[in-house]
Amino acid sequence: MKRLALAATALAAATALALTGCSSERGGTSAGDETAAAGGFAADATIGVALPDKTSENWVLAGDLFTQGLKDAGFNPDVQYAPASNTVAEQQNQISAMVTNGAKVIVIGAKDGKQLGTQLQQAADAGVKIIAYDRLIENTPNVDFYVAFDNFKVGQLQGQALLDGLEQRSGHAAPWNIELFSGSPDDANSGVFFNGAMDVLQPKIDDGTLVVVSGQTDIQQTATQGWEAENAQSRMDSLLAANYGTAAIDGVLSPNDTLARAIITSINQAGKDITKITVTGQDSEVESVKSIMAGEQFSTINKDTTLLVEQTIKMIGQLQRGEEVDVNDTEQYDNGVKVVPAYLLAPVIVTKENALEAYANVPSLLEIVKAAS
Repeated sequence: MKRLALAATALAAATALALTGCSSERGGTSAGDETAAAGGFAADATIGVALPDKTSENWVLAGDLFTQGLKDAGFNPDVQYAPASNTVAEQQNQISAMVTNGAKVIVIGAKDGKQLGTQLQQAADAGVKIIAYDRLIENTPNVDFYVAFDNFKVGQLQGQALLDGLEQRSGHAAPWNIELFSGSPDDANSGVFFNGAMDVLQPKIDDGTLVVVSGQTDIQQTATQGWEAENAQSRMDSLLAANYGTAAIDGVLSPNDTLARAIITSINQAGKDITKITVTGQDSEVESVKSIMAGEQFSTINKDTTLLVEQTIKMIGQLQRGEEVDVNDTEQYDNGVKVVPAYLLAPVIVTKENALEAYANVPSLLEIVKAAS
């Protein structure tokens, strides 16, 4: 994956109001004609949202925001989650049911972006538009748009945060001992995050500034199946036992906050001083923000789910009205069959030093930061 263009976009607070325009629907019923847009579909149409599971705070928040935001925009939302198990069958069934039930657009946060080809062909045959949300859907031509934060940039920010933290916390000069973690192999984002981080870290590994003591530098070696915390903690336990009996570990690249906290638990149980060890993260989960303010986890990434959902609903509104859909990247997201037009938002690195500024517009997190300051 090439480096993605950074898209810094401020979304208007009145997005939902902009989605309620109406005119006539092609070939619709008389009732639909009264509330439909020329060249689009009925303004009160059903919109499907298929999300992977509730293992992350951001997926839970996204479901709530889609439910309310689509209602406010005049649509009929059908928001569903796949179960937490690793099977994708339930999400496949949910998407098929959404097509059968007349959804005009289906937003998909893929459980496994490589296993939805049959369902998306069914959607295409029915004229349903597909928006891949946060995770790219692969190996199918039937993805119309992709909306996400710039995930390669996320990885780069994580890599740079690891280097910054090592300098600030380790108490000694390079070389620094580190270990690498990546996300679930069934999530297309995992490779993008990891490649972005390695874009920053690999030169430092090559010149000896960083030492991966275990030697596990390949994404297949570093993967965390299902993004499950227990899998990350178990691997970290094994790495520490095999490589760091008396040796110091200085830092860990963690791709998200849930895994970061599991890694920190393992480090603490091994009797290592976490305040001298740099652990990265992503998603600005509440417990990780608390951990950052307590001097444990070093960094996270703020990817404001509210902005991502608002942008997605804006795109749905443009489809409903038959307008050109906003995209700002048309070259980089090749899913193996086609280059998917994408709208990318800008991620923000967060450490203890800039948390007040980073969460100025996130009241719940700002309260945590202020309480700890």
